[in-house]
Amino acid sequence: MRSWASMPRMRRGRRFANRLAWIATLSCNTLPGSGGVLTGDFGDSVVSQEPVLKLILEKLPATLLLAVASILVSVFIAIIAGTIAAVNKGTWTDLGILILALAGISVPVFWIGILAVLVFAVAWPIFPAIGYVSPLEDPVAALRHLTLPALCMGAALAGAIARMTRSEMIEQLGKDYIITARAKGLSPREVTYRHALRNSLITVVTFTGLEFGTLLGGAIIVETIFAWPGLGRTVIQAIFSRDYPMVQGIVLFLAFFFVFVNLLVDISYTFLNPQIRLDNGK
Repeated sequence: MRSWASMPRMRRGRRFANRLAWIATLSCNTLPGSGGVLTGDFGDSVVSQEPVLKLILEKLPATLLLAVASILVSVFIAIIAGTIAAVNKGTWTDLGILILALAGISVPVFWIGILAVLVFAVAWPIFPAIGYVSPLEDPVAALRHLTLPALCMGAALAGAIARMTRSEMIEQLGKDYIITARAKGLSPREVTYRHALRNSLITVVTFTGLEFGTLLGGAIIVETIFAWPGLGRTVIQAIFSRDYPMVQGIVLFLAFFFVFVNLLVDISYTFLNPQIRLDNGK
């Protein structure tokens, strides 16, 4: 057998080109639709024989509605709770909020979802247990179907944001500019909400953007429990049916969406603190 070095240069070049062609062919065959990912071509679904991107866009509104609702509810509740805990540091109010926040972080999402269905849909039929209604068709019915999934999916995020807000508020309330503001005669309400809370929100917004990926992971469980027709439930069905192009397309789409959300978080810094300017690197 002749060695690689003893082969003529032209023959070595042809063999090397054949190897590159074989690797490229193997990659394209192993990853369906990988050639046009950057153009939105994720291939066709093995089960439905429809374009993956078309199926993703059909399921995306339901997932976006659930994700946005859970973020808004969790951030609103958590910022208020964290601020109250920081202002009342060391009291029973502070301890109670910390216990609730820790419970929200520690309890699994699936357990919260099952318990919510048993209590608020079976024992006391206040909200529907499963299903989805578009807000364009019936806003009231859509809100009733959205309440339980949004609260369950946002429970862990609310607990984490509440603890983060409390920690940041305590740090801000002890800084010199807060002491100066109090010495100038500003009211406690103005000092807390106009100065301390505004500077604390920068870290909270950053944390919320980073936790968005975890929230999307929780959507898989929540959508399965409440039969919510979104991307989370779709990817579970695709895994069980071995629809690999669909799984690959959803994962890549969610990854791109996660990066886009964090870009929006960076842009929002300039609105929370005008001193921050992204264009000059400050």
